[in-house]
Amino acid sequence: MSDSIIKSVEAPVNPKIPVLSAGDVVSVHVRIKEGERERIQEFKGTIIRLRKGGQDANFTVRRVASNGIGVERTFLLRSPRVDKVVVERHSQVRRAQLYFMRGLTGKKTRLKQKFN
Repeated sequence: MSDSIIKSVEAPVNPKIPVLSAGDVVSVHVRIKEGERERIQEFKGTIIRLRKGGQDANFTVRRVASNGIGVERTFLLRSPRVDKVVVERHSQVRRAQLYFMRGLTGKKTRLKQKFN
């Protein structure tokens, strides 16, 4: 009985989010509400962290904005605000969290592409 109550409270899985892994270069389309208008904003970058935890599962995307300033943004996997996620490239990495990317600049931030 308690299991059915928990299932009714949980947010449904977002079908527009594919299977993700650390190192993937993704384009996240997010719905943003500005006043009464709603628009879709694209955030393109590399996944540096993927936290799996059922209801609270999230992933962090990092990109380098203008003037070499790094910007990170965390998205909930089950959020209805995430319109879609497009995986543009899979990278071969040996770590689960890529925090070392924060200290790298230029060509050192390149990750080896995974072909399969």
